[in-house]
Amino acid sequence: MKTVLLIEDDNILRENTAELLELSGYEVITAPNGKIGIATAKEKKPHIIVCDIMMPEVDGYGVLNALSTDETTQYIPFIFLSAITEHKAVRKGMDLGADDYLTKPFEEDELISAIESRLAKSKLLQQLKTNTKEAVNDPDAIGNLNQLKNFFDDNGEIIKINEGETIYEEGARSTYVYLILKGAVKCHTMDEDGKELITTLYHADDFLGFTSLMDNSANQESATALEPVELAAVSKEQLHQIVSENHTIPLELMTLLSDNISDIKHQLLQMAYSSVRKKTAQTLLQFAEVMNNDASKPIRISRSDLASVAGIATESLIRTLSSFKKEGLIEIEGRNIRIKELKVLRYIT
Repeated sequence: MKTVLLIEDDNILRENTAELLELSGYEVITAPNGKIGIATAKEKKPHIIVCDIMMPEVDGYGVLNALSTDETTQYIPFIFLSAITEHKAVRKGMDLGADDYLTKPFEEDELISAIESRLAKSKLLQQLKTNTKEAVNDPDAIGNLNQLKNFFDDNGEIIKINEGETIYEEGARSTYVYLILKGAVKCHTMDEDGKELITTLYHADDFLGFTSLMDNSANQESATALEPVELAAVSKEQLHQIVSENHTIPLELMTLLSDNISDIKHQLLQMAYSSVRKKTAQTLLQFAEVMNNDASKPIRISRSDLASVAGIATESLIRTLSSFKKEGLIEIEGRNIRIKELKVLRYIT
């Protein structure tokens, strides 16, 4: 049985989350603040740590820093679970060495999936530890996915794209991979009838273009800016050299791509089996998450894009939005939609 150390100062959330993890087959150790969490981690050596950020005594960043610099705990997978959604906070946590960052409120499956994937990755990385020791000790080495993002930040060609402009087209040859620095992007393709299907939504700090990683291969989909976008572009030739010199990054890229596939699978299942109301609600939440840190802020998105992601006719989507507006769940002003009742939308069936 794998052991999870849960560090959370909110008593109710700590107890509920611990119960959820125990029902999923994990042994759970809890700590009410960062100071106790550090001591518990060093004493118990859990298989994985789930930690809040805003806590008394020592905050989550301090916990991660203390454990990552201790030889006995530095390889324990670490997941932040926080209500803080700002891009800078996420990147700060990842820069310190966190393996994942989940935001509250979270879905049960989301937390369990994150823990399972990080435990699996940890096992693989332990097997490659001897092969990567030299690279890890080199301060200039690119040893993980977050360091690769920093490389894009520092060395990539900065490209600015206006709302509605195409970044790359399906079928065209591409020699670049991108890191999104600002804005949101939709990836989409056309079916046999010429109808657009949005396959994935990406936001700041996401990679773009990995689906056609090989040199000069054709793009499998098109990418278009949903709002003004800033990108850092690195050539695939240069990226291949970085990957070939490091054994850890390919594993993290595999995890990244598998996560994308899981997201697409979830979207397809939603399109196939959910009601029109649930499809519309989930799509609104998805766009709000991608385009805003705060779901209560207005999102400016075309009805056709919303319908494409939801997998319903545009007319059906418009009628459902009107119904949501009458029920007081959203506000509509032109193309802008503001979510008023986040929790109600989340649990619409």
